[in-house]
Amino acid sequence: MTPERSEKLIKVLRQRQGNLTVVMENVQDPHNISAVMRTCDAVGIQDIFILNTKIPRHKKFGAKSSSSAAKWLTVHQFDNAELCFAELRKCYDKILTTHLSSDAVGLYEIDFTQSVALVFGNEHSGVSDEVRALADGNFIIPQMGIIRSLNISVACAISIYEAYRQKNNAGHYKKASLPQEQINSLLTEWGFFEDATDLV
Repeated sequence: MTPERSEKLIKVLRQRQGNLTVVMENVQDPHNISAVMRTCDAVGIQDIFILNTKIPRHKKFGAKSSSSAAKWLTVHQFDNAELCFAELRKCYDKILTTHLSSDAVGLYEIDFTQSVALVFGNEHSGVSDEVRALADGNFIIPQMGIIRSLNISVACAISIYEAYRQKNNAGHYKKASLPQEQINSLLTEWGFFEDATDLV
């Protein structure tokens, strides 16, 4: 591995955000999943969750949509909603689902300087009742048109770039957020074999 490549990997991991994640529930189109992965990588999300309770696990994702982003992310797959949320609760203080309801908060009201998981649902039916019951609340993306829905990859991109804006303004990208043990594990997984304790 070249010094330039090593430096890039370390820089990327310094900016990964350990207190922000995306959950995709029963998203059918692998290209939608891959597009979300690409955006997650772009804003510094490391861990993402894929929950399939009504469809089989995806064996692979759309490579063209992701530009191989899956290689650089830690993907957690579940087929049980309660187990998935139990794992989410270990790392994230607030879990919000995309759902148009009377108690939903607007995207720009969410405080993304805190620990947050955002749940996006199936392309046709949205987030399930089961998952909404497990979450802490709902949020919506403000829209002014007649069609009140967005493609999941677009909705996710809008949402996590708002998270990026808030976290960047708060200085979150200026210091390492992931635990050192996870950083070392990822560097090894990515082909960097030196001890990075003093580098990150």
